[in-house]
Amino acid sequence: MGETMQETIRRTLPELVRSDSGFRDEILNITQSVYANRGDTESRFDRVLAELQRDREEQTRKWEEQVKARESDREEQARKWEEQVKARESDREEQNRKWEAQVKERESDREEQARKWEEQVKARESDREGQNRKWEEQNRKWDQQMAENHNLLEEIRRSRVRQEQSLGAMGARWGLSSEQSFRGALRGILEEIFGVDVININDFDDSGMVFGAPDQVEIDVIIKNGEVILCELKSSMSKGDMYIFDRKAAFYAQRHQRAVTRKLAISPMVRPNARAVAEKLGIEVFSDAEDATNQLAS
Repeated sequence: MGETMQETIRRTLPELVRSDSGFRDEILNITQSVYANRGDTESRFDRVLAELQRDREEQTRKWEEQVKARESDREEQARKWEEQVKARESDREEQNRKWEAQVKERESDREEQARKWEEQVKARESDREGQNRKWEEQNRKWDQQMAENHNLLEEIRRSRVRQEQSLGAMGARWGLSSEQSFRGALRGILEEIFGVDVININDFDDSGMVFGAPDQVEIDVIIKNGEVILCELKSSMSKGDMYIFDRKAAFYAQRHQRAVTRKLAISPMVRPNARAVAEKLGIEVFSDAEDATNQLAS
């Protein structure tokens, strides 16, 4: 297919415009009515730029006026805020002053109350000390009186015990009471007053070891801290009684297979020759139950 005229013109026209000045001028003359020339274009641009400049200046002026107005409002607001702050600060200072005055007044009242309270406490303490001194003095006198009463009662009790033992011994000796009654009374004194357990044992001596012929043997035994202590309680004791008591101890040890630790003879009436025999046989002699109990406790 052959090239059309329009295609040929479109292909060759640019080169002709560049290379042929006459042709180029002719083209410009033909197309001049279609577009504005440079002078008109530049004049039009200048007018547009001038209008834009005027609009910008107007906008700038208005913006500056708004900024000034806002700045004025801000300054007014700041002034009012400062006035409010000063007023509040003044009120706060006034409130602080009043509060400090109230605090000082309350502190003064508190100190006055504390002073009065201390005076009352001192007065009460003084009264209490006086009462304590009186009470201590009363207690001291009471304790002293109680001690004196206790000593007096103890002395009366000891005297009564000795009297009972002596009277019992005299009664047994002169027939006013039996020997068995005296032994029972003395055993009761040991148990009830001095807290010593006395065990009465009756064994039959079929070999006659104690009395030389088979007979009943009565023995009073005290068990204390594992020790076996035999007691012979009689209203009076002779030399023969001491030998019999020693044989009773041997009989008890043989019959019960227990070693006898001590042998005590308690009697308000012990003949002098009986004391010598007792010492030889290792028998401890006491004139009353109290002496024997004190010896056991030591």
